[in-house]
Amino acid sequence: MEWQPDEQGLQQVLQLLKDSQSPDTATQRAVQEKLEQLNQFPDFNNYLIFVLTSLKSEDEPTRSLSGLILKNNVKAHYQNFPPNVADFIKRECLNNIGDPSPLIRATIGILITTIASKGELQTWPELLPQLCNLLNSDDYNTCEGSFGALQKICEDSSELLDSDALNRPLNIMIPKFLQFFKHCSPKIRSHAIACVNQFIIGRAQALMDNIDTFIESLFALAGDEDSEVRKNVCRALVMLLEVRIDRLIPHMHSIIQYMLQRTQDPDENVALEACEFWLTLAEQPICKEALSGHLVQLIPILVNGMKYSEIDIILLKGDVEEDETIPDSEQDIKPRFHKSRTVTLQHEGGEGEEGEDIDEDEDDDDDTLSDWNLRKCSAAALDVLANVFREELLPHLLPLLKGLLFHPDWVIKESGILVLGAIAEGCMQGMVPYLPELIPHLIQCLCDKKALVRSIACWTLSRYAHWVVSQPPDAHLKPLMTELLKRILDGNKRVQEAACSAFATLEEEACTELVPYLSFILDTLVFAFGKYQHKNLLILYDAIGTLADSVGHHLNQPEYIQKLMPPLIAKWNELKDEDKDLFPLLECLSSVATALQSGFLPYCEPVYQRCVTLVQKTLAQAMMYSQQPDQYEAPDKDFMIVALDLLSGLAEGLGGHVDTLVARSNIMTLLFQCMQDTMPEVRQSSFALLGDLTKACFPHVKPCIAEFMPILGTNLNPEFISVCNNATWAIGEICMQMGVEMQPYIAMVLNQLVEIINRPNTPKTLLENTAITIGRLGYVCPQEVAPMLPQFIRPWCTSLRNIRDNEEKDSAFRGICIMIGVNPGGVVQDFIFFCDAVASWVNPKDDLRDMFYKILHGFKEQVGEENWQQFSEQFPPLLKERLAACYGV
Repeated sequence: MEWQPDEQGLQQVLQLLKDSQSPDTATQRAVQEKLEQLNQFPDFNNYLIFVLTSLKSEDEPTRSLSGLILKNNVKAHYQNFPPNVADFIKRECLNNIGDPSPLIRATIGILITTIASKGELQTWPELLPQLCNLLNSDDYNTCEGSFGALQKICEDSSELLDSDALNRPLNIMIPKFLQFFKHCSPKIRSHAIACVNQFIIGRAQALMDNIDTFIESLFALAGDEDSEVRKNVCRALVMLLEVRIDRLIPHMHSIIQYMLQRTQDPDENVALEACEFWLTLAEQPICKEALSGHLVQLIPILVNGMKYSEIDIILLKGDVEEDETIPDSEQDIKPRFHKSRTVTLQHEGGEGEEGEDIDEDEDDDDDTLSDWNLRKCSAAALDVLANVFREELLPHLLPLLKGLLFHPDWVIKESGILVLGAIAEGCMQGMVPYLPELIPHLIQCLCDKKALVRSIACWTLSRYAHWVVSQPPDAHLKPLMTELLKRILDGNKRVQEAACSAFATLEEEACTELVPYLSFILDTLVFAFGKYQHKNLLILYDAIGTLADSVGHHLNQPEYIQKLMPPLIAKWNELKDEDKDLFPLLECLSSVATALQSGFLPYCEPVYQRCVTLVQKTLAQAMMYSQQPDQYEAPDKDFMIVALDLLSGLAEGLGGHVDTLVARSNIMTLLFQCMQDTMPEVRQSSFALLGDLTKACFPHVKPCIAEFMPILGTNLNPEFISVCNNATWAIGEICMQMGVEMQPYIAMVLNQLVEIINRPNTPKTLLENTAITIGRLGYVCPQEVAPMLPQFIRPWCTSLRNIRDNEEKDSAFRGICIMIGVNPGGVVQDFIFFCDAVASWVNPKDDLRDMFYKILHGFKEQVGEENWQQFSEQFPPLLKERLAACYGV
C-alpha cells in the first residue's frame, strides 16, 4: 500500500509553508520552532515530497518551497531517514522529473543531486541509468527535467563519476550527451554542453576518448542563435585551451576568428566567457605566434569592452558625486586578512626583493560590482597581452588612445585612462617617450567633474609611479602628490579609496623623496581621519603605515609625532579587544613604532600591555575551546598574530628600551605556548618576535633557551616556508648572543639547515637566511660546524652573493672564514664559489678584508703560481678584475 497523507497533517504542513513566506521576523521564528517539532516525525519528509510532486492544486512557489525545505532536511540528517521514507522520496523524484512547471522540475533536480551527494550515488544504482533513459523521452518536459538533474549531478560529483567506484558510467554518459548537441531545443543543447564541460578540466578518460567528436560538435554549434548555447561553447573552448591545446592548434585560426566575434556578442554573459579566451591564451607558449596576425582586430575589441556599461554606472551610482557623509553598509567591507611577518634581507640594487610578491591586487577599482565583468576581464586580458607582446602592442593601441583620452564623453575618456593603466606594466619601455605629456594630462583628470574619472586616474597614475619618481621631483612627483592629497580629501568615497591606495603605491616608490613634504602629507592624512567613513578608514591606516615604512626614522621629529600620534591613539582607545578593525590599526602602529624608534616611547606602555592581553585572551580561549568544543567558540587567532607582530615592531623600534616592559610581563611564557601553536601563522609570528626580543633584550630570553631550542629545531621544516624562515633567522640571532654557549644546541639544528640549503627550488629568502644562520653557527662554534663545510659551501656562497653588505652578512662571512681556518680541505673543491662570494663585498670591514686576503693568498701559495694561473683562468673577467684590485691575487 503506497503512503497517503493524513488530511489534518497536510493542512498543518501547508500552513507552515504559507507562514514561512511571511516577512515578519516573529512569524519566521515560530516557523523555525515548528519545523524542529515536525522533524521529530519520520514521515514529515513524506508530506514535503508529496506537496512538491503531487499537490498540483497548490501554487508553484509553495510547492517549490516544500522541496527546498526537504532538501535542507536531506542535507542535515538524511542518514536518519527510515529506509521506506528515503525510498518513497527517491521514487517520487524520478517519477515527477518531467513536471510541466520549470520551477518544480528544477527543484526536483536540486533534491536529486542533494541526495546523490550524500554518498547515495553508490546506493542508488538505478539513478543514472534511469535519468539517461528519460533523456530519450518524446516529452520535452521529461527530457529537460532529466537533463537539468544530470547537469547538477555532473557539477557536484564530477570526480566520483570518473572513478572506478561507480563502474565508470561516463563511458555511456558522454557519448549520450554528445548526441544531444544537435537537439532541436536550445535549452537541451545547452544542458548537454554544460554536462560535458564538467569533465574537461579533470581530463576524464571517457571525454579524452571522444575528444575529436566533442570538438567537431562544438564547431557545429558555432553559429547557434541561443545565447546560453553560445556561452557554453565559449566556456568549453576556453577550458580545452588549458587541457587539450594540441587538439585546437590545427583549427586555431578559425577559433580565434570565432572568439573575436563572440567577444562582441550582444549578450554580455557570452562576451565575458569569450573574453576569458584571451586571458587563457596569453598563458600558453603559442600565444605570440597564434595572435600576432590578429592584434589589429583584437585590440580595438578589448578596448571597447573596457567601457562601463549603462548598468554598471547605475550600480556604481556614477551620477552621485558627493557621498562622503553617508555611512558605509557593513557588507560592503571586505574581510581583512593579516599577512604575518616574514624576515627578509636587503639586496643589491634597491630595497627588498622584486618578483616574489604574492599579492595580486591587479585591476582596479570597481570592487562593489558583480565581481567579474566584461570590463574587468577585458582590462585583465589587455594587461597580460601587454606582458606578452610588450612594445609590439603599441602600434595598434596608440592611435586609439589619443581619441579616447581626450574624448568629450566621460565614459569613453574613463575607459581610455583604464587602458593606459592596464598596459603600464607590459608596455612601460615603449610608453616612456609619451609619458612627459600623458602624466600631466592624467594629473589634470584628477580634477575631472566625474568621480569615476577621478578614481580611475588615481589608479592609472599609481601604475606609472615608478617612472614619476625616476624624474626630477619638480617635474611630476610634486604636482602628482599635491593633487593626490587633494583627492584623499575628495567628497566621493570611491575617489577617497582610490587616492589612498594610489598614494600608498607612490609612497613605496618614492621612499625618502617624500621627506621634504612630510608635514603637508601628515596634515592631509590626519584631516582624513576625521572625515572618513568606516571602509576608507581601514585603507587610510594602510597609507599611514606605508608612509612610516617608506620614510623610516625621518618621521621621528617632535612636530610629526605631535600630528600623527593623537588621532591614532584615540582610535586605539576607542576600539574594543574583539573588534577586527584592530588588525589594520595594529599593522599601522607596528610600522609607525619601527619608524619612530625612541619617539614612540611615550606611547609604548599601553600599546605593549594591550598586545600581551590580546595574546593571553586568545590562548585562554583556544585552551577552553580545545577542552570543551561544544561549550566554547574557537578563537580568531588573527588577533594573536597581529599582536605578536606589533610586539615585534616595538622590539625592533625601541631596542633596549623594551627591556622594562618585558621584565614586567609574562611574554616569555606566552611565547613558549605560541611557538607550539597548531596554526603555522602563529608560529611564524612567534619566531619573528623571538628574534626581535633576542636582539633587543637577550637577558630575558636567555633563561628560556634550553626550552626554546628544541622547538626551533622541529620547526626547520621547509613545508611551511615562512615558519621555517623565521625559525632559521631566530636561531641565527640567538647564536650571536649565546657565543660558545651555543655548543650543546648545534646538533639540534645543523643537519636540518644543511639539508634545506641543498634543497632544489627553495625560495631565495629562505636560502639566504639559512646561509646566514649556518655562517653564524660556524662563527660561534667552528669546531662543530667546520667538518660539514663540503656539504654546504657551494650553495652557501651562491645564495649570499647578491646580499647587501650588512651586519648579518658580516657575521656569516666571518664564520665561514674561521671554519676554513679549521678545515681548509673542506672548500678546495668549490674554491671558485668562495672567490665569487668574496668579490660580492663592496666595503668589508678592515679585519674581515684581512681574513679574505689571508685565505686567498694562502690558497694561492698552497697550490703554487702555475696552478693558480690555471685556476684563475676559469674566472669571469669581472671577478678577475675585482679580486686583483681588492686583494692583489
